[in-house]
Amino acid sequence: MVKEDPSRPVSAVRQFATGAGLLGRGLGLVLRSPRLLGLGLLPALLAGVLYTIGLVILIRYLPELSAKVTWFADGWTGFWRDFVEVLAGAGLLGLTLLLGILTFTAVTLLIGDPFYEKISELVEDRFGGVPDAVEVGFWRSLRRSLADSVRLIGLSILAGIPLFALGFVPVIGQTVIPVLAAAVGGWLIALELTGVPFQRRGQRLRHRRVTLATNVPLTLGFGVAVFCSFLIPLGAIFLMPAAIAGATLLARRTLGKPVHITTVSSL
Repeated sequence: MVKEDPSRPVSAVRQFATGAGLLGRGLGLVLRSPRLLGLGLLPALLAGVLYTIGLVILIRYLPELSAKVTWFADGWTGFWRDFVEVLAGAGLLGLTLLLGILTFTAVTLLIGDPFYEKISELVEDRFGGVPDAVEVGFWRSLRRSLADSVRLIGLSILAGIPLFALGFVPVIGQTVIPVLAAAVGGWLIALELTGVPFQRRGQRLRHRRVTLATNVPLTLGFGVAVFCSFLIPLGAIFLMPAAIAGATLLARRTLGKPVHITTVSSL
């Protein structure tokens, strides 16, 4: 067993890497337990079908949408008009992916609330459980999750609009903005995914924001890893159980219960 020395300062880069590693540890947990994997795949699969249909429709009408949002370039010469429309199309697709990943996470968590609650509980039990855990009824938990999801979706829209606009800026829009979008998206995803373990401790969204804000590199490492993994085709579906398990480990770390590196047996 390897334990961290709490008196020893940990660099932001190392914390970021540790946070990213929590997704891998979550994946290791679910792969060793078919029960966890099966619990988490069905809700993600249902949401994935809906979002795949929406993405196909968007791609079908993307040229028309790009032309509409660049109405100001209708009178320009062919090259510059096409160039601006391509930038607009890329920006629309990027904004859609950002909002799609965030809303997919929220919708999947709502659909599979009892499943993901069980996954998180099994992970907690594997590492010592939660003393004095707060029992929340299904409908009350669903209402809280819905309210938190609506707030986070609203935040993602507010963040996504300026990122979309900045995507038109040459060079910066194609380099800095995607990185910034991944950071923003990762932060919001981490807030969403940690809802279940925080709620088990009687804490709501405002508590999650404060707690995770004191561990920014760790939280961003986990969130960005999940965000980038969800960009992989079918990644959001097959990695959702791992993301829930990893988010539970993240919650335990940020709430003062470090998860030491050990050999993980089957749950």
